[in-house]
Amino acid sequence: MITPILMLGAGRMGGAMVEGWLASGAFAAGDLMIRDPHPGPAALAAEHAGAVLNPLDSDLARAKTVVLGVKPQVWREAAAETAAWLGSGAVIVSICAGVKAGDIAKAFGGRCVARVMPTTAAAIGQGTASLYADDPDALARAHALFEPLGAVVALTDEALMHAATGVSGSAPAYLYAFVEALEGAGVAAGLSPADAQRLARSTLTGAAALLTRSGEEPAELRRQVTSPGGTTQAALDVLLAGGGLPDLMREAVAAAVRRSKELGA
Repeated sequence: MITPILMLGAGRMGGAMVEGWLASGAFAAGDLMIRDPHPGPAALAAEHAGAVLNPLDSDLARAKTVVLGVKPQVWREAAAETAAWLGSGAVIVSICAGVKAGDIAKAFGGRCVARVMPTTAAAIGQGTASLYADDPDALARAHALFEPLGAVVALTDEALMHAATGVSGSAPAYLYAFVEALEGAGVAAGLSPADAQRLARSTLTGAAALLTRSGEEPAELRRQVTSPGGTTQAALDVLLAGGGLPDLMREAVAAAVRRSKELGA
């Protein structure tokens, strides 16, 4: 049995999970207990719908699944405050970047642990989640939590969670930064801010939808819209030059990987 689910922290990511579960009907609000000293809109909306917000310590024993959703810097405090109150069969599902499953299991009294690196698009059922667990039951629990929220990739080695963080968990911010830069470039080229915004956002979301639906490789789609000697080729000559987008992405992902390892140290 997977419910009740105890959310330890319901910030931006935890709140997105709650929104996604309730919107999809995967779990009812009554299946959720949320512990957060500063509850945000998602937690408050869930409480209004029937979730238990900031339950008593004595109520925590009912939780069958515990989502560790606090910031990595304070996860030990969250564990210390709750571990003794949990039932022996509770499974811990951590979304804390960089924190090793073994450390989490130890802090939670040896309970089974799954690690997950999700994205906030879980709120609209289009999230991406990288999963790892060496315990089959914990891995199944993570699948049950995140499959209703979007795409799921199960990793075979916990060390790959660092790379998954750099390529997926942190990547929505890369895209948003690219959109910001493209809009700014449009304004610099003479477009009004409103026109640059609409053109950039609509074009990129349409291209992403085509990538998903067509099943084509991105390199092939790029070739299809790049005429030799044309305007797109002129732009790509800048983006793909030495020190350009490929090099920057490798550096960006490597930096995220390094920070993920530091957070788990």
